[in-house]
Amino acid sequence: MKTIDELLEEGVEGKRVFVRADLNVPLDGTTITDDGRIRAVVPTVKALAGAGARVVVASHLGRPKGAPDPAFSLAPAAARLGELLGADVAFATDTVGESATATVAGLGDGRVAVIENLRFNAGETSKDDAERGAFADQLAALADLYVGDGFGAVHRKHASVFDLPARLPHYAGHLIATEVGVLKKLTEDVQRPYAVVLGGSKVSDKLGVIDHLLEKADRILVGGGMVFTFLKAQGHEVGSSLLQEDQIPVVQEYLKRAEASGVEFVLPVDVVVAPAFPDMKTKAPTNPETVAADAMPAGQMGLDIGPATSELYASKLADAATVFWNGPMGVFEHPDYAEGTRAVAQALVDSPAFTVVGGGDSAAAVRTLGFDENAFGHISTGGGASLEYLEGKTLPGLAALEG
Repeated sequence: MKTIDELLEEGVEGKRVFVRADLNVPLDGTTITDDGRIRAVVPTVKALAGAGARVVVASHLGRPKGAPDPAFSLAPAAARLGELLGADVAFATDTVGESATATVAGLGDGRVAVIENLRFNAGETSKDDAERGAFADQLAALADLYVGDGFGAVHRKHASVFDLPARLPHYAGHLIATEVGVLKKLTEDVQRPYAVVLGGSKVSDKLGVIDHLLEKADRILVGGGMVFTFLKAQGHEVGSSLLQEDQIPVVQEYLKRAEASGVEFVLPVDVVVAPAFPDMKTKAPTNPETVAADAMPAGQMGLDIGPATSELYASKLADAATVFWNGPMGVFEHPDYAEGTRAVAQALVDSPAFTVVGGGDSAAAVRTLGFDENAFGHISTGGGASLEYLEGKTLPGLAALEG
């Protein structure tokens, strides 16, 4: 895989460089609530612009249905990118139409433009190779070179991620090079003990990575909504908690495999429960109660790991040499159910291990709860991409850059 460092050595002055970034940030109306993904691409854009390139930044945002939708405009992200760069960033109001063509044509050396949400064109996400390829041809007309730096999208076989690199000389940006280097530390020559913390809502989202990690990890700690499928698999009452009953046989098999292979599978000893899911708009106080994990009342809903579990998990992470964490321990967005996630984050901060926060909600939790990002070894920008890499899958975007 050729990198941006090699590209910069070759020289980019006056060249149009298409940067496939990941500007898929959460929005409250037009207000960005977490700009982590925009900040992550700044080093690549700065390096290219500083070397005299004409930089065309592109990304998706949300899931529009292949047509323009103002709710998913990249305009707020373009404005924030400009603030972070300390320079004006031009914005095209379409992807490959008149505005994009004129905006790119008007770029001077060292200047930056952002084109509108790639998913406003149905060709970006099409499963039809010809339709996707036709859109990639149009995108290719905007540039001379391609730099892939949207790690959060490399697991998608989309036009700008998979097809476009085949049409232009292509390189990995600083972010992707860093992300791949980190993930190799989690899959090749891992420093042990290797502990993995998995959370989030659905166990089905993590089955593939659990299956793979049963051969790699020394300890797997489980929290979040997915844990209740594990507790139910052990025969415990889980009340009205999130539960995927169809996954219980799979979970039971994983628990047996872990025991047989000597992998320590750690589940909560207590949970924080309430009668119903909290109001996430008002964040009004609730009446949470901590109960033993094997004695949940039938009418209660589990919303966080309990304090005894937080202490247990911290102790299981204290002597680890490598830690990968993906998924919050509870409904961290509500103050009554944030302590389990906070405790895991603090345990990673306190640990001398190489610590990796696996993107998505975990990365958002770290920032929401006020932790210094530099206190962690690495915070990934791509939760889904990180998990698929750890599953051993071939990621289309990385394969395209290697081709």
